[in-house]
Amino acid sequence: MKKNIIITFLSLLFIQSAVFANVIKFVQVTDTHYKANDEYSAEVLKETVKLINDEKDISFVVFTGDNIDSPKPEYLPGFVKAVKKLKVPYYIIIGNHDVFKNGGLSKDEYFDIIKANNLLYRYNKPNFVFKSNGFVFIAVDGAKEVIPGSNGYYKQATMDWLDKQLKKYKRNPVIIFQHFPVVTDKEVKSHEVYKKEQYLELLDKHSNVISVVAGHLHTNSEKMRNGVYHITSPALLAEPHYYKVISITTTRGFSPMIYTELKEVQIPKK
Repeated sequence: MKKNIIITFLSLLFIQSAVFANVIKFVQVTDTHYKANDEYSAEVLKETVKLINDEKDISFVVFTGDNIDSPKPEYLPGFVKAVKKLKVPYYIIIGNHDVFKNGGLSKDEYFDIIKANNLLYRYNKPNFVFKSNGFVFIAVDGAKEVIPGSNGYYKQATMDWLDKQLKKYKRNPVIIFQHFPVVTDKEVKSHEVYKKEQYLELLDKHSNVISVVAGHLHTNSEKMRNGVYHITSPALLAEPHYYKVISITTTRGFSPMIYTELKEVQIPKK
């Protein structure tokens, strides 16, 4: 009888933990560098979409910037038409290759083209928030559209907006998506974030951020800083071609568990 009581008690503890657990599994694709009339970049993206559609229990896909190779209006429709074939929702972050106001595409024009090619896409601004499975996801824009270059710049207005969102969702686990990483294993000066110390100070103010997911550097880096797991992933178009599956579990009273897996995209030989 005593043994049965102990087992029941342990079962109740397990059920309680399960009730307070949030679990999410999603895919990050970064630096696709799609080009119109370029058979190879189109094939890589097509095969990636196929493989992601075969993944199990994926909640959504996020494209973390440099989705097209140059800020040319003719490049973006092909990218959108390809990713529209995903069976789960997708979200788009912009990078330094995506926009240049005087060279072809402003940020407003970029999102206008996305909406024109997918009427179901909900967002028309580069900074936005969405929720899934108890998590809050915040897209943060660091792309420059007036002065081109590979350095990221998170404007003060963007930082103020992010601070406001983090306060608003202080009781939720938050994951931030952006193109330009602020913490990596290896710093690349030509690709650094302008005034990134201010960004890090902002993160340090809030205890609800569990991860920052980025691309840009075409490398794989995962590094913990002050309780925040910074994930930087390789470019899809670079060889070997990779996307990343990210699984996150949060349970009340325990540290978040984050598991990542690189998935290689094999291009069929013709």
